[in-house]
Amino acid sequence: MKPTITRILVPTDFSEPSDAALDYARRLARRFGASLHLLHVIEPVAAEGMVSNEMYNGTTPGQYELLVKEAQAKFAQRAFPPGREPGKTTTEVMTGRSAQTIVDYASDHGFDLIVMGTHGRTGLAHLLMGSVAEHVVRTASCPVMTVREARAPERATVLRSDQISQFDIALGLG
Repeated sequence: MKPTITRILVPTDFSEPSDAALDYARRLARRFGASLHLLHVIEPVAAEGMVSNEMYNGTTPGQYELLVKEAQAKFAQRAFPPGREPGKTTTEVMTGRSAQTIVDYASDHGFDLIVMGTHGRTGLAHLLMGSVAEHVVRTASCPVMTVREARAPERATVLRSDQISQFDIALGLG
């Protein structure tokens, strides 16, 4: 039985691994005729001093609106680049704890698949910062595919389109 994927959620923090996940999700969406839904979560400042890419503490007038406008501008560059047909793509900006917000959003909106980037932190960085991707993988009600942008050796140049995984081959994407 062929898997049915009609709705793909792509959480993004606008990092290189997130961009790699978006590229991969686009290929999956084309292959399955699925719609893409991009989600960016703005973290509130937590009392325990959590550190994040973007945080909103609710005290500065216009701060949240500024972060939303910045996210929308980044979405415009990535989700709807010039020369690329927009297809069935939507974007959403939310506030909350990233991992739980992604899991809840996916569940509430009936996504078939989450495709997200992972930074691949290990050791102390992983211990201190945790892993949004790890939490999503453990708690999401739908399948989660993580994409970590491969780093090419310093002397070699590898184009992203030349990197084919076993999953690509199985899905006929390679």
